[in-house]
Amino acid sequence: MAYFAASVDPVDLITKFAKSLEADYPMLADPDGTVARAYGVVAPDRARPQRWTFYIGKDGKLLYVDRDVKVGTAGADVAKRLAELGVAKRKG
Repeated sequence: MAYFAASVDPVDLITKFAKSLEADYPMLADPDGTVARAYGVVAPDRARPQRWTFYIGKDGKLLYVDRDVKVGTAGADVAKRLAELGVAKRKG
């Protein structure tokens, strides 16, 4: 399993944010919003992208899109959705 975040913020801001979280996953930069537009998370009537989570299978097929991400419960929500999708827990 792989996971990452993507942001339309400039690379320096993403780097600072990742360090502040001590993130153990990559944060990808999309400063011109090309990828965000392709995934439909930006719209002309919004200044910022939607905060959505995309679950993509190893075969590249889209498994699920969570369009109702809640920052306070996102970690638990992701773990629950991964279990529902049959993704094995990480051994640690």
